[in-house]
Amino acid sequence: MADALSVIPAAVLRNLSDKLYEKRKNAALEVEGIVKQLAMAGDHDKITAVINLLTNEYTYSPQANHRKGGLIGLAAATVGLTSEAAQHLDQIVPPVLNSFADQDSRVRYYACEALYNIAKVVRGDFIVFFNQIFDALCKLSADSDANVQSAAHLLDRLVKDIVTESDQFSIEEFIPLLRERMNVLNPYVRQFLVGWITVLDSVPDIDMLGFLPDFLDGLFNMLSDSSHEIRQQADSALTEFLQEIKNSPSVDYGRMAEILVQRAASPDEFTRLTAITWINEFVKLGGDQLVPHYADILGAILPCISDKEEKIRVVARETNDELRGIQAEPAEGFDVGSILSVARRHLSSEWEATRIEALHWISALLNRHRAAVLSFLSDIFETLLKALSDPSDEVVLLVLEVHACIAKDEKHFHQLIVYLVQNFQVDNSLLEKRGALIIRRLCVLLDAETVYRKLSTILQGECDLDFASIMVQALNLILLTSSELAYLRDLLKKALFNDAAKNLFLALYASWCHSPMAIISLCLLAQTYQHASSVIQSLSEEDINVKFLVQLDKLIHLLETPTFAYLRLQLLEPGRYMWLLKALYGLLMLLPQQSVAFKILRTRLKTVPPYSFSGEKFERPSQENAFSELNFGGLKIAEDGDMKADLRNLHNGINFASWLHQFEQVQQQHRSHTKSQALSRCSSVSSTKEVQRPEETNRALPTPDTSRPPSRSSRRGPGQFQL
Repeated sequence: MADALSVIPAAVLRNLSDKLYEKRKNAALEVEGIVKQLAMAGDHDKITAVINLLTNEYTYSPQANHRKGGLIGLAAATVGLTSEAAQHLDQIVPPVLNSFADQDSRVRYYACEALYNIAKVVRGDFIVFFNQIFDALCKLSADSDANVQSAAHLLDRLVKDIVTESDQFSIEEFIPLLRERMNVLNPYVRQFLVGWITVLDSVPDIDMLGFLPDFLDGLFNMLSDSSHEIRQQADSALTEFLQEIKNSPSVDYGRMAEILVQRAASPDEFTRLTAITWINEFVKLGGDQLVPHYADILGAILPCISDKEEKIRVVARETNDELRGIQAEPAEGFDVGSILSVARRHLSSEWEATRIEALHWISALLNRHRAAVLSFLSDIFETLLKALSDPSDEVVLLVLEVHACIAKDEKHFHQLIVYLVQNFQVDNSLLEKRGALIIRRLCVLLDAETVYRKLSTILQGECDLDFASIMVQALNLILLTSSELAYLRDLLKKALFNDAAKNLFLALYASWCHSPMAIISLCLLAQTYQHASSVIQSLSEEDINVKFLVQLDKLIHLLETPTFAYLRLQLLEPGRYMWLLKALYGLLMLLPQQSVAFKILRTRLKTVPPYSFSGEKFERPSQENAFSELNFGGLKIAEDGDMKADLRNLHNGINFASWLHQFEQVQQQHRSHTKSQALSRCSSVSSTKEVQRPEETNRALPTPDTSRPPSRSSRRGPGQFQL
């Protein structure tokens, strides 16, 4: 201290702390001259003493003017040292940096000015303090005082110039500083950081691309800034980096892919577009590096396919197609399970386009990695079944294609049909809204006969009789009306003289027993007219209810469709198709006379000619000749004329008497089930409620009457499928 006081006149020291800037400036010039003389004399001890005096008595002084004088004095001393200033920087720079946090804005301003002058003198030697200076500048860039911001900006430009020309700058030490500050929200700080990233990236000797994963997320975060200028600067920096990636042979795609996946889900539209654009380029360029990240990338792409912004949708679809086209193997890190998990998750998306693409992925994986997909089948099967209830027809059709692909194996085929039936049973709306579509499509994708045989086998053992009846009615209606099942209908027409047709007829018959009208329809379709007549005559009073009559009405209308054109043409030969007439007349007798169906069928039967076109007169067989032989398709087929004869007769090996007995047994089960349900309902009714008189329930009615007690088939079950 004494050495310094002996070197610097008291007047100079007094002026250095004066409130007037001009006096402080003049005093600083005096200090500069004194230090210069000491430097020329090589007296560094006294120089150190001067610097310590300026630091301790001035820059750390509680008086603002003293601090201002100390800063300008340190800058002057550095200028006086010129080339020898480097050895004293450890004394000079720290107090200046400390002043950047001063409460007085003018002190902070002079600190910027002082450090600017110091940096101009020492240039490259200044780099050793870069981290501290960068931290200080980052804070000053958001200073509340505009003059301080302006001074910091000038200092920042000088520091950038020094860094770009220095070979001592350490990018490895700088990146942690940058990474820590990238998520700051202050717009001035963001501009400051983007400016440094851009400058350093422009230096050929600094590899900013190698450290891009460390600050990439921060740049994407700036894309949603409220300031247009900041968004533009961040986008410009990202565009430049993306171009460098395209031209670089070595890029860490994996780490950046994780960041892009997160940013693709950003609520900001511009951020999503930029992220999905980067992902698109990465998929094209990434190669093997990206294989382990395909599941995450797919999870980012699928939602963007349904984005409200068209540009994002277009890029997302292109990326999705590009990704699905890559042939990757599990040995390369391709995780089939993870991809399936992502696809399954997006099957529940609210957006149709996303659900469709998820199904395309499952289908593609089945085609390429069938064994691996089937090993995860338990994870996705329930979701695929739920997708059958999707409101979109296109989604349902794609789900069915996936199911059909899975069901190529007998084990999975059985599992599919069982689950499907269970789903129909649990969700009545699925059967009502999607039942026909699902069954028809499965018949196209898989073998129609196999599908119907399997369904019939399952329904044959169904314990829920109400559901079995509903399901059989649905399947029967599909069989009679769907163009996809035309082959099946043609096959069934040959049931009396073709073994394959006979086997199909009997396979369906076993479960069709759950619905009288379904059995009658099946017999008419298979041209087993005598048995159809026997079934009609076996119906009891309880079977012929409102529900039955409604189904019968539908059947009569179906008889007028092209499906039953062959049947109507057979009426031209009444002598040959006597049992057809008897079956149709039997149906006519069951219909109320005032119904439209009665009039339609009666009109049709009136057109039956008294003579067949072969010249034979049509005569009904007498009771004595009840057992007659009718010519069918060139074969002599015995048809019996009463119920007893049917018990003795076999057609193409079909024991119709036995099958009729099975039908009656099943119907008896339904009647018993209906009665038990009625009794359980009655027991829950209050004892004070008036019970319907027996004579009202036992009264015979020629037509359906609402005064009759409800039978099983007349009660409408939830979601019941009607013929």
